[in-house]
Amino acid sequence: MPFSKLNLNPELTKKLISKGYEKPYPIQQQAIPAILKGKDVLGIAQTGSGKTASFVLPILNNFVNKNTEKNRLVDVLILVPTRELAVQVESVFKEFNQVLLRPAIVKSVYGGVSINPQMKSLYGVNILIATPGRLIELVDSKALALSKVSVLVLDEADKMLNLGFKDEMDRIFQLLPQNRQNLLFSATLSDKVNEIKQIVLRKPIILNIKPKEANLDIIEQLAYSVEPERKGPLLRHIVKKNELKQVLVFTSSTFKADNVAAKLRKNNIQATAIHSKKSQGARTSALVKFKEGTLRVLVTTDLLARGIDIEFLPCVINFELPRSPKDFIHRIGRTGRAENPGKAITFFCSEEEHHFKVIQKKMKKEIETLDGDKIVLSL
Repeated sequence: MPFSKLNLNPELTKKLISKGYEKPYPIQQQAIPAILKGKDVLGIAQTGSGKTASFVLPILNNFVNKNTEKNRLVDVLILVPTRELAVQVESVFKEFNQVLLRPAIVKSVYGGVSINPQMKSLYGVNILIATPGRLIELVDSKALALSKVSVLVLDEADKMLNLGFKDEMDRIFQLLPQNRQNLLFSATLSDKVNEIKQIVLRKPIILNIKPKEANLDIIEQLAYSVEPERKGPLLRHIVKKNELKQVLVFTSSTFKADNVAAKLRKNNIQATAIHSKKSQGARTSALVKFKEGTLRVLVTTDLLARGIDIEFLPCVINFELPRSPKDFIHRIGRTGRAENPGKAITFFCSEEEHHFKVIQKKMKKEIETLDGDKIVLSL
């Protein structure tokens, strides 16, 4: 089903298409119509499954015809566990908000920074993204009021509860009006999340989006034993020798992702890194270029792996091993989609050798291994 069938505002649909998003993710396909109808929703979906857009788009869509007044009464409240997620959600709102003829006023507030500038910026805010602790500080300071909230979103509710925000959340619920729409998103349905669900949601539409399992049988795998200082030259050699046009490279840190991409560019290979420290706009732009085939190598981390869904991706390279076999399977599962054959290449050094054996054992698959050091030294 294309986005055009979801009854979204034409400007939002146009923006999605211009960004290269042709069809919704499963969570979006099911959540957007329910939210547009004003239903409460419980969405169980992994990070990177497209869940943020599944509430951002219908919330903005419903704002188009609203008459709003400038005051300190928040209309839509999104609670998130961390500053990083607050900034990320705000950037998604702003990305789509800018195309509307009557854009909403969107702000994010969180701890770890001075509260005074945040207090001054809240007048007239329609949509507020907040961490629980900072929100309560702002309410106590009379910087805003929650008595007119019409939509409450709990994003990554399981993480909020794991971080110990239960008391703050309970207090916030008491400050909200009874008559409102509630949207709860979580990676898991734990006992704690289930308890919140019972308190907050009213006859919810329950969406349990299970991640697709990778079909390892159609993915050709190859490994190289190579010491860390030779991984870069080996990567460049493989990309050039095999004339790879579209390669997704995984690293274990944002620093390493930037470093790998920079060295590829220095060697005349088009490459960009995307990770949590890059702006949403920069990430989206790089991803669209990669999907279109105008960007040769995209370097990323596990944190963003789940947001990368390319149907015909031919090759994935593990520059460094992930922490768990599950993450390894998820990484290589970016290729070999929709029964299309794919190739997964893994680099491991002597310190990673035992961990790589554990990964192979978990997959019940022995991967052919070549001497990467020997190849680099012969270049």
